[in-house]
Amino acid sequence: MKKALSTGIASLFLTAVLATPVSARTVEGVDLPETFTAPQAELKLNGAGTRSKWFMDLYVGSLYVPQASSDAASIINADEPQAITLHIISGMITSDKMISATMEGFEKSSGGDLSAIKGEVEQFLAVFSEEIREGDVFDLVYAPGEGVRVLKNGELRDTVGNLAFKKALFGIWLSDKPAQQDLKEKMLGQR
Repeated sequence: MKKALSTGIASLFLTAVLATPVSARTVEGVDLPETFTAPQAELKLNGAGTRSKWFMDLYVGSLYVPQASSDAASIINADEPQAITLHIISGMITSDKMISATMEGFEKSSGGDLSAIKGEVEQFLAVFSEEIREGDVFDLVYAPGEGVRVLKNGELRDTVGNLAFKKALFGIWLSDKPAQQDLKEKMLGQR
């Protein structure tokens, strides 16, 4: 009887362990999965870090790519499935602040010339117009020939732009003038 009971408990424990999604790492309490399922591909976690401002942690940003890479320019320019996820970890992020910071990021990543993607940038920023709360997750998923799928908490909100737009968007975090240098390095797996 004792052997049957311990075997049953061991089986339940093993089932629970196997049913739990495997996370590659935990950043600021956010469990990040090793893989991300995107249209046309299964992506791998390249790296992740925390976006901070004035000593406050705002969100965890993670980069998923088909093959690990630390070359920011090749990731930005690649016409292949990729994803960036943003896990909001602060109640200090508001819709207005997110729109303003993202617009500033677009301006930096494009060298100040948004003329070719102005409409797409406006369309993208509209996704942030509804209230943003701590715990929200934004997935920015590029699919070649389709554009960037923008999901909030797993729900598709819009599909925006083309490769030129994706380059500017991913450049917010990975360009020579990123939102935060150490976040860029962590997303590239350099730290």
